[in-house]
Amino acid sequence: MLPVGITCVYNENFNFARLSFDYIRSIERAGGIPVPISILNEEFIPGLLKTIKGLVLSGGGDVDPLYYGEEPLSGQGEISPLRDRIEIELTRAALEKNLPVLGICRGAQVLNIAAGGSIYQDISLKKGLILEHMQKAPRHHLFHDINILEDTLLYRILRGRKTIRVNSFHHQAVKKLGNGFRVNAVASDDVVEGLESVVHSFALGIQWHPEALAVKEIPGGQEIFDAFLQAVSLFK
Repeated sequence: MLPVGITCVYNENFNFARLSFDYIRSIERAGGIPVPISILNEEFIPGLLKTIKGLVLSGGGDVDPLYYGEEPLSGQGEISPLRDRIEIELTRAALEKNLPVLGICRGAQVLNIAAGGSIYQDISLKKGLILEHMQKAPRHHLFHDINILEDTLLYRILRGRKTIRVNSFHHQAVKKLGNGFRVNAVASDDVVEGLESVVHSFALGIQWHPEALAVKEIPGGQEIFDAFLQAVSLFK
């Protein structure tokens, strides 16, 4: 069994950190040992990375636009300065070590920003007709389709499926890609739904929530975690 770190949601106003059981169950089912991450100081990052064999960047609130060189615009939501600081430094260190990384929703955006990319502070700032990406439905409900690009890691993980339907809980999305990353999935409005590294062994970001699908045995869920744990098992 391999230890996998999973970042927690920080609530600085009420002084707690939390993590959905869905992430824990999905990692356990894939054969990993979930290790919730809620450190408060960057000095613990090197020691943490000596302990875990893979990193999951979980979903949550918005990222401070300071980290990609922008002033806050209309539509920017609530941020956690502590979580942003810890996660971006942790992600950069994990990428430098070539540790397998899986970014989910906010985590995909953090992964992109840590690699030098940027995001839309609100999808409404993107030109053209935009789908609704923040569903008002149960977390496992499949809300809109995405198109998977061929010859990508994600395409292989999903066994050659070119289109899948996913759940959706985000209002921010990738704008400028981070260094060494490429798009692997888009919605019909061209909003980026997935990205992956072309220089790391496994660094995958997806905008939907596979953990909510995995526990309901819905396609697009558990196979993501299974592929991630396979990469974790090969990490040295």
